[in-house]
Amino acid sequence: MGVVIRPIRADEIAHAAEQRYAAYSNDFAIGGAYADEVRDLARHVESAEVWVAVDSSTGALLGSVTLPRPGESLHLARPGELEFRLLAVDTAARRRGIGRLLTEFVIGVARARGLDRVVMNSGTAMTSAHRLYESMGFTRMPDRENPPGIEPSRAYGLDLR
Repeated sequence: MGVVIRPIRADEIAHAAEQRYAAYSNDFAIGGAYADEVRDLARHVESAEVWVAVDSSTGALLGSVTLPRPGESLHLARPGELEFRLLAVDTAARRRGIGRLLTEFVIGVARARGLDRVVMNSGTAMTSAHRLYESMGFTRMPDRENPPGIEPSRAYGLDLR
C-alpha cells in the first residue's frame, strides 16, 4: 500500500489539525468546544502521542491518531487498556484502508505494551467508523458511553487476550 505510520513532526501539526477537523466535519456537524478539541492537535502532541499515516511515495499525510504515552491514559481507559482518540483519515484518502491500517497500528501498540484491551469512543453519527471497528472485532461497551464532555458517543472495546 505504500503507507508508513510514524510520529508526527512539528512542521506537520497545523496541516494535520486541519485535516482532522475536515475529516470529522465531513461526517457530522461539529462546533463549539468539541471542534476546538479536534483542532487542538498541538496540545495533543504535548500531552500524548500523535501518529500519522504517510504516503511513502509522496510524503502526503493520509491520517492521524492520538494515543496516550506508555503508562498513561486519555479519558476512557482503565488499567490494562489502551485508548485511542481522534482517528481521522483525509477525506481524499478514504476507501484506501487507512482507517483500518491506523487501527491495526493501535492494536499492535497495545500488544507491544502488554495490554489486554483496546478501547475508544466514537460519535454516534460516525457509522462508517463503527462498521470498520465492528468488522475488526470491536464490540460495544454501553456502560462507558456518553461520558461528560464526550456525548453523544458509542464506546467500543477489543479484547486482546
